Amino acid sequence: MSQPDNNQNIAASNRYIRNGLFNGIAAFSLWGVLPYYFILVREVSPFVVLLHRVIWALPIIMIIIHSRRQWLAIRDAFRDRKILAYLCASAIILAGNWLVYIASVQQGQIFQASLGYYINPLFFALAGVLVMDERLSTAQLTAFMFATVGIGVLTVSGGQFPWIALFLGISFTIYGVIRKKVVIGGMEGLLVEHAILFPLALGSLLILVAKGTVIFGSGGIGSTATLIAAGPLSILPLMCFVVAARRLTLSTIGILQFIGPTLMFLVAVLQGEELTVPRIICFGCIWIAVILFSGDAWAASRRR
Repeated sequence: MSQPDNNQNIAASNRYIRNGLFNGIAAFSLWGVLPYYFILVREVSPFVVLLHRVIWALPIIMIIIHSRRQWLAIRDAFRDRKILAYLCASAIILAGNWLVYIASVQQGQIFQASLGYYINPLFFALAGVLVMDERLSTAQLTAFMFATVGIGVLTVSGGQFPWIALFLGISFTIYGVIRKKVVIGGMEGLLVEHAILFPLALGSLLILVAKGTVIFGSGGIGSTATLIAAGPLSILPLMCFVVAARRLTLSTIGILQFIGPTLMFLVAVLQGEELTVPRIICFGCIWIAVILFSGDAWAASRRR
């Protein structure tokens, strides 16, 4: 191969990686500032916001699947009872995760939501030990110790058991483990999950509208468009993440994912949530755990 051709290949590879890095940063940054949207629709109950999120996300995912000509995988998923059972379970867990997350933001518990997504990678590592017979490294064990101390301080000294954080972290880990067992692509699986949830969401919304509990469209174009935006705002960062996941190493993705909870932490501060001493100690321990965990993942990737 000539030198010019080699230089062109290197340049193309660099552009490929840079594009992945840009999409990864965009995905986790969007997820980090997403609480502002749920604060904007604070007057709408978390359950109704969840219904809109499911209803308006499905058409967008269908357009993506159609553009990528992946309907065959969707057909095969609906024909396979085992895959469908797994995706039914993952859809329910994902909906529960979303509901608690939306409620936590609207109720001024963004610190806890941030904490949940900080500790999520640690739960994934623990799931690897329990489900995949993996072993924790010394750095990972130390990270777990710091995270446990931080949560313990928040519970005992802060007088606040972080059930929201633990639910978000554990539920998303269970979701990830289930999806790992299913032989289906990311977007295809997401469409099946939304197709499962869609009739339940649409039926619930129609019942609420019929009872007069929810009055959709009466608040003007602005309020209606705001609720419809729940779908696109949910899918946009996911699309960026799919691109990043294809082009970056897992260790890079693992480090980038801490952008989201860090931005959520800043949103909580800007929204006036009280940064008490127990919370400072808790997050200090979590940040040490994050540094240890990320450093170990990066070192392992370099060794491989």
